[in-house]
Amino acid sequence: MALDVRLIAGPLSAPAELEAFLAGRTDEGAVVSFTGLARGVARDGSAVDTLRLDWYPGLTEGSMYDIAAAAAARFPVRDLVVAHRCGNIAPGETIVFVAAAAAHRRAAFEAADYLMDRLKTEAAFWKRETGPAGSCWIEPVDEDRAAVARWNDEAS
Repeated sequence: MALDVRLIAGPLSAPAELEAFLAGRTDEGAVVSFTGLARGVARDGSAVDTLRLDWYPGLTEGSMYDIAAAAAARFPVRDLVVAHRCGNIAPGETIVFVAAAAAHRRAAFEAADYLMDRLKTEAAFWKRETGPAGSCWIEPVDEDRAAVARWNDEAS
């Protein structure tokens, strides 16, 4: 089992990440990946020029690793990768890339879904959108919390 968890301060290429993750795979029957992109429109419909993801060295990486380790313990996956940007991100740029490799598709899909639900709400990032009207902090919304809560419900 390999966990590849990285915090990246520069550009993140999802195609390159996927190509590297797929290289040499012969034992897994399923690879599922997810790429998250920065939006150019805020929840309220206003324009976003920049998304800023602030982080605290060590704490942020640790929170990402803990989430990946929990996914690895919960699902029968062989490998996981979590690559997450930090710093300033322009609309259309990749924020996050996750991939899961497993013998069968269900485990790979569930692991990737679980990773994203928890990263979005629990990873130690402070998110701020800036646009023509100024800047505002972004917090998880009820929909995000419900997505994470369903994993707790399924464990019972």
